[in-house]
Amino acid sequence: MSTRSGRRLAALAALGTLAGVWGYNWVVMKQALQYAAPFTFAALRTTLGTASLFVLLALLRRPLAPRAVARTAALGVLQTTGFVGLITWALVRGGAGKTAVLAYTMPFWLLVLAVPLLEERIRGLQWLAVALAFAGLLALVEPWNLGELTLSALLPVAAAVSWALSAIVAKRLRREVKVDLVSLAAWQMLFGAAPLVVIAWLVPAAPVQWTPYFIGALAYNALAATALAWVLWMFALQELPAGMAGMGTLLTPLVGVMAAWIQLGERPGGWEAVGMVLIFAALALLAGRGAGGPRARNDA
Repeated sequence: MSTRSGRRLAALAALGTLAGVWGYNWVVMKQALQYAAPFTFAALRTTLGTASLFVLLALLRRPLAPRAVARTAALGVLQTTGFVGLITWALVRGGAGKTAVLAYTMPFWLLVLAVPLLEERIRGLQWLAVALAFAGLLALVEPWNLGELTLSALLPVAAAVSWALSAIVAKRLRREVKVDLVSLAAWQMLFGAAPLVVIAWLVPAAPVQWTPYFIGALAYNALAATALAWVLWMFALQELPAGMAGMGTLLTPLVGVMAAWIQLGERPGGWEAVGMVLIFAALALLAGRGAGGPRARNDA
């Protein structure tokens, strides 16, 4: 086997491991909320995640000083405060699998928001992917059944929009400023964790139950789902075509749904199952086309 083939296989293994780590974390987070309030857990996991990323920075000998501080702070508020805070809140009552699928509608919000904010346009099969995604959203949220239109369904959608906006901020930032990805990840998480700490302090909550499971859940989030996951993701992006790496976006919520089904007994049924199938089909369509986002106008 050639060195190139070996690195490609290693990158595929990294991508599969990443999907497993991130996908199973939806179950870990859901169960951790038995022992801590949502904002307390969000503050703890992001604070420890920040620490793990700065340790990773030191080990990799990457630049420590932040670049474009104001925009990095905005990125942190959207990507860490907004996304992590909203999904954790959603998991209090929402199912882990359903929340994962709704949160991973991010690529479709990115396609739509990039049109006015980045002057990009949706082309070809991207339109079909967007249509499938919105049909899936309707099936999952069930707006025709107002009794089921709860925060647990709407919060992960808001989280997906926040994540998409953070991707736009990051794209603009990287167009204008040369930044190290690990350094950017560490600093944005630091800026994003700070508001979560303040919110956790201000919102009344029961004390944390420091059980072995809860301590393990925090360690999993800080070490596996943050530090290790970033290394795997960067390696996969370096060695694989963008479309193939994008399959990780499809696999992560799929692992979340399957893990929640097996471990938590969350069996999708009715409109929920239909919505999940439609969203997975849309994700597969985008990933298969290597369509991480719309093309810029000057690409034509």
